[in-house]
Amino acid sequence: MNPLLEKFNTPFDTPPFHLIKTEHFLPAIHDAINSAKNDIAAVKSEALPDFENTVAALDRAGERLSVVSSIFFSLNSAETNDEIQALAREIAPLLTAHSNDVLLDEVLFDRIRQVFSQKDQLKLNEEQETLLDKTYKAFVRNGAQLDEKQKSRLREIDKELSQLGLKFGENVLAEINKYELVVEDEADLSGLPDAVIEAAAQTAEEKGKSGKWVFTLAYPSYIPFMTYADNRSLRREIFIAYNTKCCKSDELDNQQFIKDMLRLKTERAALLGYKSFSDFVLEERMAKSGPEVMDFLSNLLQKAKPKAQKEVEELAKFAKELDNLDHLEKWDFGYYSEKLKKQKYEVDDELLRPYFKLENAIDGVFTTAEKLYGLKFEINNEIPGYHPDVSAYEVRDENGNHVSVFYADFFPRTGKRNGAWMTSFRGQKVVDGKENRPHVSIVFNFTKPTKTKPSLLTFNEVTTLFHEFGHALHGMLAKGTYESLSGTSVYWDFVELPSQIFENWCYEKDCLDLFAKHYESGEPIAEDLIRKIKNASNFHQGYQTLRQISFGLLDMAYHSTDPSEIKDIPEFEKKVMGATNLLPDVEGTLMSTSFSHIFQGGYAAGYYSYKWAEVLDADAFELFLEKGIFDKETATSFRENILSAGGRVHPSILYRRFRGREPKPEALLKRAGLI
Repeated sequence: MNPLLEKFNTPFDTPPFHLIKTEHFLPAIHDAINSAKNDIAAVKSEALPDFENTVAALDRAGERLSVVSSIFFSLNSAETNDEIQALAREIAPLLTAHSNDVLLDEVLFDRIRQVFSQKDQLKLNEEQETLLDKTYKAFVRNGAQLDEKQKSRLREIDKELSQLGLKFGENVLAEINKYELVVEDEADLSGLPDAVIEAAAQTAEEKGKSGKWVFTLAYPSYIPFMTYADNRSLRREIFIAYNTKCCKSDELDNQQFIKDMLRLKTERAALLGYKSFSDFVLEERMAKSGPEVMDFLSNLLQKAKPKAQKEVEELAKFAKELDNLDHLEKWDFGYYSEKLKKQKYEVDDELLRPYFKLENAIDGVFTTAEKLYGLKFEINNEIPGYHPDVSAYEVRDENGNHVSVFYADFFPRTGKRNGAWMTSFRGQKVVDGKENRPHVSIVFNFTKPTKTKPSLLTFNEVTTLFHEFGHALHGMLAKGTYESLSGTSVYWDFVELPSQIFENWCYEKDCLDLFAKHYESGEPIAEDLIRKIKNASNFHQGYQTLRQISFGLLDMAYHSTDPSEIKDIPEFEKKVMGATNLLPDVEGTLMSTSFSHIFQGGYAAGYYSYKWAEVLDADAFELFLEKGIFDKETATSFRENILSAGGRVHPSILYRRFRGREPKPEALLKRAGLI
């Protein structure tokens, strides 16, 4: 029996992870594709095309395929292995081919075109009109109007791109997993907090190296080492390992994959009538063109760079005074930055960690969501998880109605990629009057508990928790009719608003008082500490803003430049990022080859979105500050106009409905200390 082909006999029809085996996926994908094809055939067989029997029916087609593929690719990110990765390389082209079969189907497109041509006479509501526009554009922007030769080439390109993106990500994960910094001399641990040392000893024990300490390139290991280790040569060693991922001219090198992807993306854009891939992407973004994105980044650069230069100069002077350091290098920045922050603001991560026990922080986001939106989270052990670390919750509203299933996966492991993200196993929609509520998951790589201490988060990890939970709220509170417009199915430069605005609550006393308690004494975090957190919130914001701008500029350069002009990846990266690089280059390091956001994820020609959405979140949170951070009226408006609205209308309209006006950049500049 293949559980993926049966009705899920689980609470809320959640995936039966306890029954699913790797060998179940391929036959389930084949079966689901055939089922989706039958759905499409049924749409095409209807007599006269109208909105309901063509556009709405197409949105509902392929439900099983959507669920099975979501389960599979979520596991490929969070709980993968060689077998799953090999299967991904087999499944991705099948899904790409099926998508192309739909989007290049002439009969289907002709039906959609007929409905689209009658749009003004159909009396559609705004959600229906958006779905019709989006569906028509999806076909046109994916080759429906091409001739047969061009369609054939488009299929070939999409198949190649699906494989290249997977291979890029596999190589990055393999590089992370294979590196170990093994410390044998206890003196080399100088400066590291006890919890970090204990975690490294535990990692060593797990890897069969008892009596030693092992540090890896996973964030909870790498970041503390770079921040606290006194041994400068070891900081340099692990820094270089982290920043030379997939660029060593070996079997894991991603440089040729980058060139191949850029060439194929540009060719695909040209087939569809666009000068560059960025032109193709930005046509469907709030920032409508490359020049608008570049103006946005350039304006930020002008404001951030002078502040960043002063910050680096101050830090170099501080390092000279403290340790007689003549040249501040990139592997020194985090180390001396933390010391300077402690000197200036009398606060650092190790002082704060005891107040951010993971379980308390989880209660904090749940309580914040309850105070804002009336949500209640109850753990449900009957809902299967895909790993013992995964917790599953039922989410209810203030009236006890079911809202969502929510999964949380907190700790790093070999089969999980770095970083943090939100995903979903099932979206929200209404079919024949019956609503399907969503199944949402957030995934992290947080500091693990040790034998003597629980998981104690850095303040940055707390903000990451709130960030991803903001994405989860966007998914969980979805309230639409059509799944392709529901939840996080919005413009890419709008999708970060719900996540980034939620981070703001971490800096507010009324929120921190809910959960920030010392893990041993239970003592609440002192008001003086909260004030210091807030005072330090824009510490080195010039430098951090410059760093984000540099990634956005590199992304735009890759996806706007003729790929034939990109002969040498390191040279290209150095040239593009030169204007934002304030510390000496480190020979052999390369960021591009592990830039998974744009070469594996969905941020190609879209990394600028993080800063773009910061303008929105800073401006939007100003209203909460004016009215009160738990003001019900403001929260209800944000829920109705942003979180629940999904992509039913253009995000600019949604934002104006919430804020009453266009966003203003001054709030972000003020928050970052740039004005």
